[in-house]
Amino acid sequence: MRQDRNQSDRPRKSKSSKPSPSGGSRPRTLKSRPADSSKESRAPREQREPKELKEPKSPREPRLFTSGEAKSFDAPRPKRGSASPFDTRDKFSKGKSKYPRKPFSRGEDRPEDTGRSFVQQRRLKKIDKDLHKETIRLNKYIANSGICSRREADELIEQGLVEVNGTVVTEMGYQVEKTDRVVFDGQNITPEKPVYVLLNKPKGYISTTKDEKARKTVMDLVANASPYRLFPVGRLDRTSMGVILLTNDGHLTKKLTHQSFNVKKIYHVSLDRKLSTDDLRLIAEGVRLEEGVAEVDSISFIEGKPKNEVGIEIHSGWNRVIRRIFHKLGYEVETLDRVMFAGLTKKNIKRGHWRILTELEVNNLKMLKE
Repeated sequence: MRQDRNQSDRPRKSKSSKPSPSGGSRPRTLKSRPADSSKESRAPREQREPKELKEPKSPREPRLFTSGEAKSFDAPRPKRGSASPFDTRDKFSKGKSKYPRKPFSRGEDRPEDTGRSFVQQRRLKKIDKDLHKETIRLNKYIANSGICSRREADELIEQGLVEVNGTVVTEMGYQVEKTDRVVFDGQNITPEKPVYVLLNKPKGYISTTKDEKARKTVMDLVANASPYRLFPVGRLDRTSMGVILLTNDGHLTKKLTHQSFNVKKIYHVSLDRKLSTDDLRLIAEGVRLEEGVAEVDSISFIEGKPKNEVGIEIHSGWNRVIRRIFHKLGYEVETLDRVMFAGLTKKNIKRGHWRILTELEVNNLKMLKE
């Protein structure tokens, strides 16, 4: 109750008044405008008193050029694209910049072989560097031969299973020359890194490394594929076309060409006339040739094609075996195209072009069993 009385006894402050500097408060008053000013504002602009204008500045006196400045204006201007003292492009053409601009060229700097990808070119550059070296580490020498990896080669060296020029070497980091004779498990080792090239062979090329009659060979098509010497795996006639493998891996070549491994090959055959169902059955059962009975894994007509085109799967490696089978029954083979060899197809490879096998494809070839 006391607090309420005290609050009620206090004087209330008025909202409309403000304390004066002397301590008191006075009411807010509105400023009154003089009557003359309102009339002047409403008067037109022409009747208003003109304001005082600033005096115009005096014009500058012209400055004369010096002799050097006059000569620079009299000199002829350089043509567009020519060198000038103010041209900053000279430093780029002289190679002073960190990343100089390359001149534009359409088709001149492109590689000759368009079948190479960026990964293939980088892989071949590494092989070129190894070729120019005089010596090479022994573990890399063994790994390049395709026997094992570098770590596994170090273990073989520690076990004393590798000989160099008739002496056992157990030293890590031992340098070997290319002329040295390296033996592992009783077999000579070559330092070449294995390369596997798949070619889609066209007509008119022989599947050999050299020809006495100077005819075109498959080596002409893969001349830029590898710095090492490659050898074709198996053969295709001059008039035949299709997939053919080229490599410098001798162990794999013997494996793929030996009949005990039963490497499958599929051919697309076009005949001079329609093949009868009876002859189709005879070929499936086996046709006797000079070497013996030519066994065919499977043969059938191609869906959506005429009856003179058939697909045949065979694992025999006899010379011209398919042509001789149809010739025995009175047919002539017009075109012979090998579609698949050991699981490798010509997919995305144009006729006359090649590509390098992937690691997965190489491993699949090495895993083939008898």
